[in-house]
Amino acid sequence: MIELTNISKNYGEQELFSSLNFRLSAGNRIGLVGRNGSGKSTLFKLILGEEHSDDGAVHIPRNYKIGTLRQHLSFSEKTLLDETALSLGEDDKFSLYKVEKILFGLGFEEEDLQKDPLSFSGGFQIRINLAKLLLTEPNLLLLDEPTNYLDIVSLRWLKMFLRSFDGEVILITHDRNFMDSITTHTMGIVRKTLSLTKGDTHKFYKQLALNDELYEKQKITQDKKIKELEEFIAKNRTRASTAALAQSKVKILEKMEKMDDLNSESSLSFEFKLKTTPAKVLLDVKDLSFYYKENEVLFKNISFTLQKGETLGIIGKNGKGKSTLLNTIAGELQQQIGSVDFHVSSSFAHFGQTNIAHLNPKNTVMDEIYVGNPRLPESSVRSICGAMMFSNDNAKKKVSL
Repeated sequence: MIELTNISKNYGEQELFSSLNFRLSAGNRIGLVGRNGSGKSTLFKLILGEEHSDDGAVHIPRNYKIGTLRQHLSFSEKTLLDETALSLGEDDKFSLYKVEKILFGLGFEEEDLQKDPLSFSGGFQIRINLAKLLLTEPNLLLLDEPTNYLDIVSLRWLKMFLRSFDGEVILITHDRNFMDSITTHTMGIVRKTLSLTKGDTHKFYKQLALNDELYEKQKITQDKKIKELEEFIAKNRTRASTAALAQSKVKILEKMEKMDDLNSESSLSFEFKLKTTPAKVLLDVKDLSFYYKENEVLFKNISFTLQKGETLGIIGKNGKGKSTLLNTIAGELQQQIGSVDFHVSSSFAHFGQTNIAHLNPKNTVMDEIYVGNPRLPESSVRSICGAMMFSNDNAKKKVSL
């Protein structure tokens, strides 16, 4: 199986991994967790050989096949069926039923099979890459956010596929429930090294907290012992009668491996401060319809109200208009028919699927927060940056970086 030994990795002055060790056993399905920027994707690149460690070794068994989900979109065939079938092995090149089974599981329909892959939305093109990956039948699947762009039905299918997959899986996803329903182990990048626990993420974080608590208790005991030794040495090293004993205590102190303070793992933390309003009905949508072409209606005659205190969830298959509906309500798209009315005392904020398009790459992180509210004092802006894990100098870096 794959084995990583004493891996160290640095980017300039930033140390990402230090003495990292890991062994993947047969049948393991591992959920990989860690804060953003901790090195999860870099770990994948090391296993794939796309990056190299500064120290240590990565051992991959001979003829052990690794497959990974690529975000790069490049298609050479004219139909979805032919493009996906490119991933069939030589012995399976006529087994198109395998292709159809996976495509249908990922939300494609019969009429899609003869369509040009480039005619699908970006989300469905990622699904094509996922289908091609699953068809290659590798020994190890490295999946970095495979649930992006999948609807509920496709998520359920992928969950069942991975549970029955005859091989190993390492999975990165922000969907904790999806991860826990699939994995046999949870592995976290914590303080520049790896920690592995059998079980789901709840068990992992519980065990991590217990380990930290035990470490802190041991450190308190050691600190007390060090203080006692230092005080004894200071009092007795100059006395002829006790100098030899004091010197023996010095040797004990020198041999002692001092425990370092635990670095706290920062995490994303924020809350929404909602504006108060006397309105009972904040939003009134009437007979809303939208289409890009007259014969391709996304939704028609949608009506609903959103009352004070309510939370509304919009569900549906990918490509059926969920994001378009929100963009229309937010005024970023113009409906063909119907009306969207917000109460005069209410205001709204919109965070879209492609919100990065609203950012100015030449601005700093702090500049972008000022764009949202120019009246905020600098202390509040820095607090927001810190909550989003843009600390110290990172808050003054340009968005493009």
